[in-house]
Order: sequence, then C-alpha cells, then structure tokens
Amino acid sequence: MSLRTFIPALTLRGKFLLAFAAISALLTAAVLLTVRYRVEVRVRQQLSDDLAGSIESFRFQHAQRERMLERTAGLLAALPTLKALMTSGDPATIQDASSTFWELAGSQLFVLADRDGRLAAFHASSAQVPAETAETGLRAYLERHESTAWWYGGGRIFQVFFQPITLETPQGGYALGLLGVGYEVSDEVAAEVGRVAASSVAFGYDGRIVATTLPASARAEGAALMAAPAGREASREVRLGPEVFLASTVRLSTPTETPVTLTVLKSFDAATAFLASLNQWIIGIGAVAVLSGSILVFFVSTTITRPLETLVSGVRALERGDYAYPLDASGRDEVAALTTAFAAMRGQLQRTQHQLLEAERMATIGRMANTISHDLRHPLTAIQAYAEFLAERELSAAQRKDYLEEIRIAINRMLEEINSLLGFSHEREALSRVEARPADVMDRAIRTVKALPDYEYVTIQADGGEEPAFFDPAKLERALLNLLFNAAETVSPSTGKILLQATRSADGLEIRVIDNGPGIPAAITDTLFEPFVSHGKQKGTGLGLTVVQNVMHQHGGRVTVEASGARGTTFLIRIPDRPAAS
Repeated sequence: MSLRTFIPALTLRGKFLLAFAAISALLTAAVLLTVRYRVEVRVRQQLSDDLAGSIESFRFQHAQRERMLERTAGLLAALPTLKALMTSGDPATIQDASSTFWELAGSQLFVLADRDGRLAAFHASSAQVPAETAETGLRAYLERHESTAWWYGGGRIFQVFFQPITLETPQGGYALGLLGVGYEVSDEVAAEVGRVAASSVAFGYDGRIVATTLPASARAEGAALMAAPAGREASREVRLGPEVFLASTVRLSTPTETPVTLTVLKSFDAATAFLASLNQWIIGIGAVAVLSGSILVFFVSTTITRPLETLVSGVRALERGDYAYPLDASGRDEVAALTTAFAAMRGQLQRTQHQLLEAERMATIGRMANTISHDLRHPLTAIQAYAEFLAERELSAAQRKDYLEEIRIAINRMLEEINSLLGFSHEREALSRVEARPADVMDRAIRTVKALPDYEYVTIQADGGEEPAFFDPAKLERALLNLLFNAAETVSPSTGKILLQATRSADGLEIRVIDNGPGIPAAITDTLFEPFVSHGKQKGTGLGLTVVQNVMHQHGGRVTVEASGARGTTFLIRIPDRPAAS
C-alpha cells in the first residue's frame, strides 16, 4: 500500500499520531541542541572548578615553601658563627665568609645587612641580579618591617624572608644585623607549579611575564593577562593565538608592594574538542529530522485539513445565518462523522432558533407588561385612594380641590410614564431638565407614599432641597418614589423612619434616602441594580432600582449604596448641574 492510499485510510487518531511522530523528530533535534548546550556549560563549569583547585594546590605548595624558608632563615640567624661574623663589622670580611652560610641555606638569594640596614653581603644564583636590588629591598624593609617581600632584579623575581640577628646578653638582646634568604620564581618553578596544578601558569611582575610554561609564541600575547586586577580569581575567557583558555589570576604580593601575580590557564579548546564531533552529529540528525518531519506533516496536514476547511466554512456560513451551505460528509473517518453530526446539529439549531424567537417574543411581551404594571401601579393606587376620599360626603371644597389635584398629578404621571416608554421604544431618551426646587419633588413623593394605607404610619421626613437645581422633576420623582417604596416595604410599619436629605456639592445635587430597616441582604448585594432582582418582597417585579439607575444615567449621574447594615440603609443619588458631554 502506497503512502497516498495508506494515510487516507487511517482514522483521525492515526493521522495525528503520524503527525506527532514527525513533530517528535523536531523535538528530538531541539533536545539534542539543549544537551549540547548543557554539556558545554558543564565543561566550562568543570574547567572553572579545576582552575580553583589548581590555585588552591599552588597556595598549599607555596605555604610549605614559605614555612621552610622561614625556618631556614631562623636557624641561620641563630648560628653562633654567623653572629661572630657580624660582630666584625667589616663588609669585605662578611662578604667573603658569608659564602659558607649561603651554601648552607641552599637558596637562590642570600643577603646580610648590618644593624643600620646597610648591605654587608649579597649572593645571587645569577650574576645578572645587581646588588642594587638588595639595597632597594632593604630600604623597603626598614620602612615597612615586613617579614617577607618580593624583589625584582635582572629580569628575575625572588620571594625573600628576613630574620633579625641578635646577640643575647645579660642586659637583653643586642641587634647585630639582618639576614635575608629568598628563592627565585623561574621557569623551572613555573613548570613545577604547572605540573602540580595540571595547567599552564604565568608569573608576572608589574604587568610583565617573568616566568611561565607558555610557549615563546604566546608570551607576548600573554602579557595582557598580567594586567588583570590584583586579587581577581574569577575565571575569564582569553585567546592566545588560535587557542582559547579559561584563566584565573591571583595576586601574591601585599597591597603595599609592586603587584606580583600568578595566572593559571586551562585550555578550553582541548577540553571541548569532542564538541566538534558532537556538533556534526547534531547537525546531521537535526537536518534529517526536519526534512522527514516536513514531508510527513505536509501529507498528513493535506489529508486532515481539507475536510476540516470545508467544515470550518460551513461553521462560518452558519454564523452568517446561511443554513444551506453544502457540506462534504464522504469518508469513514472522524472528520466525516463530525461533518455529519454538524449537519444534523445545524438543522436542529434552525428549528430551535425559530422556537426561541417565538418564546423570546412572548417573554418580551411579558417583561414589558411587568414593567408597565410596575410603573403604573403606584399612580393608579394613588388615584384609587383619592377617589375613595372624594366619595366621602363630609368634605370641604378645598379638600375636594386638593384631592382632585392629586388625581390630576397621578394621571399626568401615568401619561409621562407612557410617553417615556414610547420614547424608549424609539431608542431615544425622554428627558426634560428644568430648574426646580428638589424640596417640591421630595414633598410630592412623600405625599404619594403616605397616601397608601400600608405606609400611612411610617415616619417619612424631608430635609433640605430649598436651593434650585437643574433636573427632570418627573423622572426624579419617579426615582424617589421607587426608593421610598423599597424603604417603606423594609422598615417596621410602627417604628419605621425614612429621611429624604438633599444637599448641594461641588458636583451638583445629592439626595440621600436613609431608612432604619434591616439592611440589604447579602444574597442580592452584587446584583442589586439588575432587572427583576427582588428579595423577600410580597409585591413588585424587581424593576424599581433598575428604573432609578436608568433615570440617573439619563441625568448623567449615578446611584450607589452609601451604607447598609443592621441599623439601616442609605442610598445616594448624584445629579450633576450639567450632563457630561456625550
């Protein structure tokens, strides 16, 4: 079976498994590259650890050499024959006789000075080292009185150890002079240190290479290593000729002396030579994986995506409302089964949509009826109450006139509500802002609520609002009525108290509706202003606060719950003097 006939016969799972195998080849290449990187990092870390170990090995060897030379200097300074020689005070005699003591010390440098620090005898393993080196070093000793020092002369560096020569008398110690022995840091010493450290090393003095295991061709380039900051031990990468090294430098001299440094180098190229072969393998494996994966993914994606593209086009057509878009459900794999299921779902969705539209029409009519009944119930209740009052016979003309005026106001409010609903149906705001006294609107709202028998014993008071403001009186009264009715339904009929408090602020008009009810239930705190939200009320549809919020939005203001708890609730409505520009 050929590849072209084999792949279409696979199930969708088989096709994705095949694609996964191709992707795995690419991931394998990525893993190999990651391994290569980690190996390189590990090699570098190992070289850094080896450098640190090499420096520690040198320090141990150097400390042993220092202790040996210090003991040698101490033993020589205690010899009676040396003390007798120093009592002669004759430099020529001391120079000639000191050869025996130099041979006994076995050092590359031997110095004797009188009690005033003047050079009395000087011996060096190389004739190129001048006596001035010793004289300069003795002057530095007299200034610092350090027991050890680094001397440089004739292109060589020496570490010198000093020991005072004293004559013990009954009256105390008597200084006869000074003894100094030192060893030369030569190429032989560098080679010895390099063997111990298993590295290339270079000793430097004041930025110049003095002794090293580096080849002569690298000495000139390696001089730059000596310019490293004194005391630096962190490894760094340097290039000497064609080879790359990891190097670490440590300062041997004290801070008061001319810098004497030791640089230890590990060949990075030698340690990572195997990476070149590893790179070749990684490039080869990666190329094969990418090529194979690309070919497989091409064929697999073509087989899978073609029917999926048709299905996606059908989904997009469904989004546009096209239920007749042709679909290809041929085949026996999962995509074909999905296409068949989608076609059946599309038909069912079309039928369900018709049913939902019809149900939505009925629900819209119901919600509109609830809204209208909610908005018109309070004015109708007021009309009914005042009509019953008018039916009483013992009424004065003034009382009848007042009751008729209240009925007229309620009828006008109903007409305004109807006009407002008509305005919403035409997607416009029916808002008429005028300059009026908030106290008048507050008084009318209170009289409307108190006219209902259920709330006639609830104490409702108004405070403030004498200063004119710019608002729609009818809509504000509607909002206040909804807040008052909500408050009157929550407070106790006998002890309930409601306060309408109007104040002016820098932003405009603020009206607070304060009651001594039990507070807002936690169950509706987050959805308080949403439509049809109600809790524990015998009457109402849950549209009251939604209407208040809508009225405030029309005015460019807002309504918030300022406080709520066991002692009562405070609603705050804010109306700016002028609406914000839209």
